[in-house]
Amino acid sequence: MSAHFDLTFLSKQPQPANPKALVVLLHGVGGSETNLVDLAATISSETLVVMPRGPMTLGAGQYGWFRVNFTSTGPLIVETEAEQSRQTLLRFVAQLQSVYSIGPRKTVIAGFSQGGILSASVALSAPELVAGFGVLSGRILPELESHMADKARLKNLHAFIGHGEYDSKLPVMWAQRSDQLLSDLGVAHLTRLYPIDHGISAEMRADFLSWLQSITSGV
Repeated sequence: MSAHFDLTFLSKQPQPANPKALVVLLHGVGGSETNLVDLAATISSETLVVMPRGPMTLGAGQYGWFRVNFTSTGPLIVETEAEQSRQTLLRFVAQLQSVYSIGPRKTVIAGFSQGGILSASVALSAPELVAGFGVLSGRILPELESHMADKARLKNLHAFIGHGEYDSKLPVMWAQRSDQLLSDLGVAHLTRLYPIDHGISAEMRADFLSWLQSITSGV
């Protein structure tokens, strides 16, 4: 961890000398900063891709953003930990933007599963910080409601929702709820469903990359 940053992270190598955009990729619960290196490798060489490690140690080489129990009535989170991670990521993204001189309109935050959850939490609570967010097999926390920005602040935000139709960890209803919520909030978004379980398929990755390119190129 650098004195400049609140989180330990990997960045895609070779790192561009003067990056034109910033993408922050967040791993899922029990994962690490190495989990999304394959996805990072497919992102434009002009983009700085940063993969932070979740602040909670759950086991050897296993990290997370908050603890969660999967119950018969749905996921039960430790809300205080989720909120602490949201605050940490708000600072971390701002630190990256300052150090690398990249503005919010060229910044995207995205992640898998719990990483997607935190990406949505950051973007929907502080839309001035990023141009868009991606939720890959994740959800938007109902607990975020009290921190969510109003419609006027959200009007320039963009989102990508990708989810497996047969997701056994976070059922597809979570993607449908996210789609409806974003429509209600007036957030421009693309929702895509795939014939997979809990994961990132090649098709989901391709759709996300196409969406990402449209956002970071200013289209």
